[in-house]
Amino acid sequence: MSTLADSSRPAPAGSSSPARAGSSRPARAGSSRPARPAIAWIGLGIMGSPMSENLLKAGYDVTGFTLERDKLDRLAAAGGSAASSIAEAVKDADVVITMVPASPQVEAIAYGPDGILENARPGALLIDMSSITPQTSVDLGKAGTEKGIRVLDAPVSGGEAGAIEAVLSIMVGGEQADFDSARPILEALGKTIVLCGPHGSGQTVKAANQLIVAVNIQACAEAVVFLEKSGVNLQAALDVLNGGLAGSTVLTRKKDNFLNRDFKPGFRIELHHKDMGIVTDAARNVGAALPVGSVVAQLVGSLRAQGDGGLDHSALLRSVERLSGQQV
Repeated sequence: MSTLADSSRPAPAGSSSPARAGSSRPARAGSSRPARPAIAWIGLGIMGSPMSENLLKAGYDVTGFTLERDKLDRLAAAGGSAASSIAEAVKDADVVITMVPASPQVEAIAYGPDGILENARPGALLIDMSSITPQTSVDLGKAGTEKGIRVLDAPVSGGEAGAIEAVLSIMVGGEQADFDSARPILEALGKTIVLCGPHGSGQTVKAANQLIVAVNIQACAEAVVFLEKSGVNLQAALDVLNGGLAGSTVLTRKKDNFLNRDFKPGFRIELHHKDMGIVTDAARNVGAALPVGSVVAQLVGSLRAQGDGGLDHSALLRSVERLSGQQV
């Protein structure tokens, strides 16, 4: 089966049939390597900017659209092209990738006369890498099929650092053939790339991921306060804990945030609050009890209500400190 990365084979001599809609551009003259598909990227935030730049580094042509002019300038400086609208960005794209905050934003850019589905080429592949509700992804998959556009939900885990280093974990929902087509592109963005099931499955796994991460951060935050109040050397304690069964990617990535009280956002509390709402609602719908997750969801929501929604989710430490009578 051919993939998007090799779907531009020349037609047989004498053939006058047109190229397949959505096929990638022809290879450059004198090159035996198939052309890479043209990519439109919608959403150039904390995650989207470094991810789109990694595709540029991998040799893809990327045309981007986002609402912030400075983010478009950054993409152009990295070698990409800036579009003035979604329609302009997607009209000639073989692959459209979206990375926006939540379901309402996905719906806003996907639907309507100015959206992706009305302006993308038939046969194009839409990869939504946002973290949204599973049902939104299921609905988008159906709508794409009606327009002749293939759709994958492909949310990621790894935070800003994972995006910059191209080591994200990518959980995908959709058809096997579309996943196979997208895989070369996804391999430029992450290291663990798994098809989890039909449309919406990637989002369901991402919801579980956010549950695990939030509980893990909360446990780490409580341990930090306990250790400091006990007079233990915090750096030494976290180092040895991370070398044993208590060790985790969360502790590895967030240890310096805890030590330095540096809560510059890599993943904002307000976004994790949104994700905890997704997982608690989805769990309720399938009858799954989340006793610990529900408590942590309330703690995340409380931190947001206290004005810390723009901070990194490691700022759950601030909530534990407040509960422990400390000034923050």
